[in-house]
Amino acid sequence: MQKSKLGISVALIGAALYFIGLFSGYVAIVLLAGYVLLMEENVWLKKTAVKSVALLIFFSLISSVVGLVPSLINFFDDIINIFGGSFSIWFLTNIISVLRSGINLVQTVLFLLLGLKALNQGTIPVPVVDKMVEKCFEQQG
Repeated sequence: MQKSKLGISVALIGAALYFIGLFSGYVAIVLLAGYVLLMEENVWLKKTAVKSVALLIFFSLISSVVGLVPSLINFFDDIINIFGGSFSIWFLTNIISVLRSGINLVQTVLFLLLGLKALNQGTIPVPVVDKMVEKCFEQQG
């Protein structure tokens, strides 16, 4: 099992990247990914660092885009409230709520599975993100 410069296995750092992304958010994962990209030489670990950050950003973007619809509805409701009325589309708001819950569920399951797979230096293909990661590493090498 290959060791990192920290003296722990590369696989454990890879798993930590996914678990930190799941449980801690941006600051911790960016710090660990930054360390990996600057200090470590293992290509699998570097790709894992980029993939974990990219996945976190990907899910945040999807959630934000889906969340625009209720925000837009609330905006119109606020404008109509000025004149004493109200505006809502409950059916659409409920569908968006279900979608956001589904996105969060997929994110949680994916990060857990990726973290467990990383313990054996494996991965789970995520085509959109994997393609972007490979593009980043093609330009370097």
